[in-house]
Amino acid sequence: MQRLKATPHQLLDRLLAGALASNALMLGVLACGPGCSSPVLAQPAAKTQPGAATTAPVPASEPAAPEIDAFQAADKKQMPPAGAVLFLGSSSIRLWETLARDFAEIPVINRGFGGSLIQDSTRYADRIAIPYNPRIIVFCAGTNDLAYGNKKPGQVLQDYKDFVAKIHAALPDTRIVYISINPTVARWKQEADILETNHLIELFTFEAGSRAQKLNFINSHAQMLTADGQPQPRLLREDGLHFNAEGYKAWASIVKPRVMALAALDGVQRLDAPGASPRAAFKPQPLRWR
Repeated sequence: MQRLKATPHQLLDRLLAGALASNALMLGVLACGPGCSSPVLAQPAAKTQPGAATTAPVPASEPAAPEIDAFQAADKKQMPPAGAVLFLGSSSIRLWETLARDFAEIPVINRGFGGSLIQDSTRYADRIAIPYNPRIIVFCAGTNDLAYGNKKPGQVLQDYKDFVAKIHAALPDTRIVYISINPTVARWKQEADILETNHLIELFTFEAGSRAQKLNFINSHAQMLTADGQPQPRLLREDGLHFNAEGYKAWASIVKPRVMALAALDGVQRLDAPGASPRAAFKPQPLRWR
């Protein structure tokens, strides 16, 4: 029997079909695990939404469960605007009652919770950080890690790295600004560890910070000391640990210029700009703390 000759177009179709089959087989082999007997085409990984929040109540046995639940209850009533500046950390942030007034020009969110360690902010980032999609996170924590978390400066640094990694895995364009641990009368015996922790985090910031990984460090520690290098009791409450009104005024004078400059750089919407969105003017309601 005489074999029919294929036309050039038919030959081209056969070659294309063979190439597609070969590629499909190769993809199937790559997707096939141990013991797999038939090729399966690889499927693209599902993408998670950065703004997806964990909404189930925090188990009562977990640290700061009532505070985190209170934050999420407030979010259900009024979700903070995206693109704001989130202040996150321990009691220095939580007790900053004048925060919204001190930063009246830009939208800010206060999610400080007292007694927290850095790892607690990492633990609850899916609840009180990532869902807000903030343009900037201003972070102040670490003193409790040294005081009663039984951690050394190197461990505090690693915990901070873990926090940065979690935030930037979900929000790669969000800037993280670390405010140094401040000197206090109550924890003056830990001053050496505080200085070492600040130094390690500052070094990490300058080594890892880049256009791709936005990291900044604000060193307020030295500026909160007296001329002879001692903590200033006049800036602290009776407990010798937390800032009083005068202390927050002094702290804000150090922190605000840096944060405002970075907010302008990152395009945070100003509330005093013509035509500013009322949604951006969100001011968090004060929460009652026991």
